[in-house]
Amino acid sequence: MGNSGSHCLGIPAGKGPNLVGCIDLIADHTIQGSFLRLYYPCEQGGKHQQPLWIPRHEYYYGLADFLKYNRKLVDQTLNYLYGSYRVPAEWDAPFKSDGKYPLVVFSHGLGAFRTLYSAICIEVASQGFVVAAVEHRDGSASATYYFEEKIKTVNEIGQSTSSTSSALPLDQLQQKWLYYKPHKEGEQEFPFRNTQVHQRAEECIRALNLLTDINMGKPFHNVFPLNFDFTKMKDSLDLHKVAIMGHSFGGATVIDSLSKELRFGCGVALDAWMFPLEDAIYAKVQKPILFINSEKFQWVANILKMKKLDSNTIQQKMITIMGTVHQSFPDFTFLTGSFLGKIFRLKGTIDPQIAIDICNKASLAFMQRHLGLEKDFDQWDPLIDGKGEHIIPGTNIPLPLSNSEPKQ
Repeated sequence: MGNSGSHCLGIPAGKGPNLVGCIDLIADHTIQGSFLRLYYPCEQGGKHQQPLWIPRHEYYYGLADFLKYNRKLVDQTLNYLYGSYRVPAEWDAPFKSDGKYPLVVFSHGLGAFRTLYSAICIEVASQGFVVAAVEHRDGSASATYYFEEKIKTVNEIGQSTSSTSSALPLDQLQQKWLYYKPHKEGEQEFPFRNTQVHQRAEECIRALNLLTDINMGKPFHNVFPLNFDFTKMKDSLDLHKVAIMGHSFGGATVIDSLSKELRFGCGVALDAWMFPLEDAIYAKVQKPILFINSEKFQWVANILKMKKLDSNTIQQKMITIMGTVHQSFPDFTFLTGSFLGKIFRLKGTIDPQIAIDICNKASLAFMQRHLGLEKDFDQWDPLIDGKGEHIIPGTNIPLPLSNSEPKQ
């Protein structure tokens, strides 16, 4: 049931004017380092493979742990269903130097990882952004990995033969997998998730710092041995035009990141899960934020937490895409047939391509407005106000009377 056997299932390609390339990069091989998938406008021409959507079997094991199913069964089932799908981006293609690109940092949801939002990231990159999809190492990803040095050997004069530098070659490192970490039974969930969301925000800020260094032309060692020439990225990012996006737990990460880092000019939170955030966070968010919600995921307490960010001075917007479910934002919705999609709530009643199109256009219009982009995304401004087919302003959730007015 992979993409070789179906003409209708597949991750949608970017609709913007730019061909999109992607690479993985790890700066500092340790667990404290940054792990990103970078999507970027790339040069035309040349033969470049499109990478597998699920890059390693270990991610299937992690999804099994997250879903609390048998690893072998999930590995076989998901590999059969999804193992042949590829991401519609050119792997390790040369970066296209063409002025300065705005930057988006993207934070994945609970039980996800860096590749599962390829459709959104590719579309944004095709419209002329560099997008850094962070793979979080707080235990909320279904799986991720870092590296440790292999056992050091000592030469005849007693000196270690391995370097302490973070620029060790891959053959001197060994992978260490970190699988999904549930909160323990009997343990309070809030402190656990709150600690995670703060780590996630720090990882997003670290990604911004890394890309700032690359933009300055600082020497950079990628643990992965790729051909990508990072020097072509020097002075290619407009670091006055930086946004942060995320889904679910990533939506909470957006809010926490905005409270910590003023370089993020605005945020887009997709079906945000607000539970991990402490109340003190809300007053610290002084940047515009757009909440894009699904019809079926939200509930009163979660919406009321979003509305704590209402402000007379900072623009906060909320819209709901009707016919959508929580999984209408990750890529699974494009890769699963209607029958399984409905059973496992990976699809809503709306065509997933229409839903993601609304999401992407509203996000682009919001970023143009608040980052000062000179694009034509303002043609989609009505979406920010919930005007259009399949979309409403505010929420579909009935709220207590004092909070029932739609957000403007």
